[in-house]
Amino acid sequence: MSVFNDPTQRSFSRLTGAGYTAIAIFGAFAIGYVPSQIITDDPTTTLAAINDKRGLFNAGIGADGMVMMIEVMVSTMLYQMFRRVNETLAFAAMLARFGMVTVMAAMLMFQAGLSGMASGTIPADSALTELLLHMHHSGVWVWQIFFGLHLLLLGQLVCRTEALPKIFAYGLTIGAFGYFADSLYAFAFPNADLLGWVRVGLLVIVTLSEVGFALWLLIRAPRIGATTPTV
Repeated sequence: MSVFNDPTQRSFSRLTGAGYTAIAIFGAFAIGYVPSQIITDDPTTTLAAINDKRGLFNAGIGADGMVMMIEVMVSTMLYQMFRRVNETLAFAAMLARFGMVTVMAAMLMFQAGLSGMASGTIPADSALTELLLHMHHSGVWVWQIFFGLHLLLLGQLVCRTEALPKIFAYGLTIGAFGYFADSLYAFAFPNADLLGWVRVGLLVIVTLSEVGFALWLLIRAPRIGATTPTV
């Protein structure tokens, strides 16, 4: 496809923004909405909900799959867009985002296990169900580390080009620590109320920055690679 031939063209930037926006939509459904309708604190109730809402559960898995496929393309396209700004940072940012996708893919195996127990294919076990749910939650905390690193690097790349507003650079860089804080809060300091509030504030900042960045690429379609990088 000709749109992939030149990363400095507006069509390339616009397609990257479209992919980023699609990730946000599918991700909100798979990571936000579906678990809120199915996952509970009680393993037995969760398995029953998976069985009763099989279509919704499978739709969530499908949305996860869409996110991962689009992520591969968006990660590569972001690298192509920003490698003329700083190739080392752009490549590291791409690897970090690929690391996130790898963890997300592994998490689908836990969902497959839950699906098997809910359908009766695998004998239901309360302790195993609770373990699979905990491992799935832990997977989120792990991929957030990779994604936080990606956003930190992306923020630095945005800061080094004149093609994008600096507010995105500041928001992505500062907000990236929200993912680090969220993982730290979940793993090590679940009772640290101050850390809990800080992570919420930072996650709001980074979410707004990501949405703004994606829409700027989609609507304004800046020619990032065609500009002279700043030192």
